[in-house]
Amino acid sequence: MATLRFVLGDQLHRRVSSLVDLDPDVDTVLMVEVAAEATYVRHHKQKIAFLFSAMRHFAAELREEGIRVDYVQLDDPGNTGSFDGELERAVARLRPDRVVVTEPGEWRVAESMATWRDRLGLPVEIRDDNRFLCSRAEFARWSDGKSAYRMEDFYREMRRRTGYLMDAGSPEGGRWNFDRENRKPLPARLDPPDPPRFDPDAITREVLELVEARFGGHFGTLDGFRWAVTRHNALRALAHFADHRLGLYGDYQDAMRQGADFLYHSVLSPYINAGLLTPDEVAETAIRAYREGSAPLNAVEGFVRQLIGWREYVRGVYWARMPEFARSNALEAHRPLPWFYWSGETDMYCLAEAIRGTAQHAWAHHIQRLMVTGNFALLAGLKPAEVEEWYLVVYADAYEWVELPNVHGMILYADGGLLGSKPYASSGAYIDRMSDYCGRCRYDVKQRTGPDACPFNALYWHFIMRNEDRLRGNHRMRMPYGTLDKMKPARREELRASAEAFLASPAMSPDPASAARPARQPRLL
Repeated sequence: MATLRFVLGDQLHRRVSSLVDLDPDVDTVLMVEVAAEATYVRHHKQKIAFLFSAMRHFAAELREEGIRVDYVQLDDPGNTGSFDGELERAVARLRPDRVVVTEPGEWRVAESMATWRDRLGLPVEIRDDNRFLCSRAEFARWSDGKSAYRMEDFYREMRRRTGYLMDAGSPEGGRWNFDRENRKPLPARLDPPDPPRFDPDAITREVLELVEARFGGHFGTLDGFRWAVTRHNALRALAHFADHRLGLYGDYQDAMRQGADFLYHSVLSPYINAGLLTPDEVAETAIRAYREGSAPLNAVEGFVRQLIGWREYVRGVYWARMPEFARSNALEAHRPLPWFYWSGETDMYCLAEAIRGTAQHAWAHHIQRLMVTGNFALLAGLKPAEVEEWYLVVYADAYEWVELPNVHGMILYADGGLLGSKPYASSGAYIDRMSDYCGRCRYDVKQRTGPDACPFNALYWHFIMRNEDRLRGNHRMRMPYGTLDKMKPARREELRASAEAFLASPAMSPDPASAARPARQPRLL
């Protein structure tokens, strides 16, 4: 039986479920570069280039094995620009007996995939994605009957299931979570090593030219493209992290520093999410470093928690709750996304720095995402759909299954607390404590109100006041509401007026023609 095995661009692993029983004598692997996937949101240019180049390299590796690959490049004559159209053309060309595909990572693709059997008139087998440690069915069983999901409970279940960092049924070191030890600001004397840079080869250079020609108006830059686009180089990046940065990842995972875009983070998420690495091999590499004494438990536990806890958890939430999940707006946030999210032109140095790094690398670490760009979006009451689109556009590791729960639930609390037990809201004090940004900012983080005060300060209390009816009953919000209760009415009004003056200023305009543009900040788009 001749099988057409359709491999999507984020399924680039030889042992992905759609390929496990491939017969090279009769089967063909189909891979396609389609405009629809590059433009359903205007993805960062580096993300498009990374995926197209990785796809072309993966196809070449399959061919070296003697596997027949039908590969459609973006600029091939006749390319229809969509998965549906290219699959139909391939079936007409190759006349297979059936189609086999691994389930997609996004709801919109799954909806389309469900129509393929009728559209093609052929059997279409959609297989579970075996690159995850918790299947959708297993997560559904875990979450059944729960009104709210808690990652910590899920994480402990995953530790027991995998045996990672377990000792005779108990957590290694006597604790499940070492997060309290992982919140240190970065000392000035430390100079974190950068991840390895992989110079573009001929295939990647061709892709970079194609992307600049076709998607030159998209966010970001292709200058300095550094990504690994093969499994071999992704494994080199993993080894470099384990040897040079994992040891201090725990201590400084929440730290930020001007110009230090990577710090001690792994920068492996694009490779894992595209299939060049698998989460189990990454977790086991980190655990091996701990067993061999080259990385402490707080670092390895914190890293493993991101892999087998948070990553698997948000994927489970996504599939358990879509499509309704994306439609909620529990805090009734309706303000348009300001233009500075695209241009980087803002006097708030922390935001300008996070957006600058994002445009340059198609990557930012989790505290920049959560407590800088995300915290501002939460405090300012930005529309969830517009914020979610921004996060999906700008990061090389962003796919809706991971982006939407993180932004909708964790960052914006738009799900009303299904995913997170409280909003992650903070004034400028947190950013000042964890970074050197505030000393470089034109605003004063010590001032709460007025034109020179850090906007995060008044916006924080504005957020607390305007959401009082929704959040006061949350036991994790007792402290801020206790402080609010002690404030004099005049002080409350001063904070409210200062926040509303900022929200009404040109700096918050969604229109590039109206937005305030500090001369020192470069335009990124």
